[in-house]
Amino acid sequence: MTAGYENHVVLENVTMSVEENDFIGIIGPNGGGKTTLLKVILGLLKPFSGRVDYSPGGLKLSQIGYMPQVAQGDVLFPVTVEDVVLSGLMLNKGAAGRMGKEERKHAARVMDELGLAPLACQALNELSGGQLQRVYLARAVSGSPRLLLLDEPAAGLTYGETKELAERLKQLRSKGMTILLIEHHMGMVMEIADEIAVLGNGELIAQGTPDQVKGDLRVIEAYLKGKKGDA
Repeated sequence: MTAGYENHVVLENVTMSVEENDFIGIIGPNGGGKTTLLKVILGLLKPFSGRVDYSPGGLKLSQIGYMPQVAQGDVLFPVTVEDVVLSGLMLNKGAAGRMGKEERKHAARVMDELGLAPLACQALNELSGGQLQRVYLARAVSGSPRLLLLDEPAAGLTYGETKELAERLKQLRSKGMTILLIEHHMGMVMEIADEIAVLGNGELIAQGTPDQVKGDLRVIEAYLKGKKGDA
């Protein structure tokens, strides 16, 4: 698959396969094309060549949960935690208007599982960075997706918050969820992912277990030559 923006190629001849219940960490230097890859998988960006094949399981776009990069400064409106989690359900179900009793019960269960129940009525602009990340994770999983895409969920978190997030992701994976995780926090990725895919300058330069990838000279060289500005 080759993809990018207008006449600018970001990903070139990238081929990856993801099996049910895989937990794959996607790493690489800035500008490697990691976020672009997620956009192609989500159908937000059409590749120049190649395609995303959701078979043989017949995965639908509505069965993909997505957590984009989130920062506290991005919260401009005083919406509540419950509002955000319910918005994930609305996107998944194609619902409009007010959510019903069953949807609110489901949202409550998701918040409880992620330790957000006491914050349900709290405004997002009053939350800490770690709490905010959990809210958007709850939003991403509220529709019970088969595939979960995460774009740097540990960005800006403390050591303790990162450890807590890692445990939450392990729990989701234990329930059968397939996870693709973009993350610059190398320790976290190496600890929880079964397999690591490394993107450098738009190419897939390595893929394997954490131990295999750690010692790969191509990976080390890619990080040393990494360019500024993620794509």
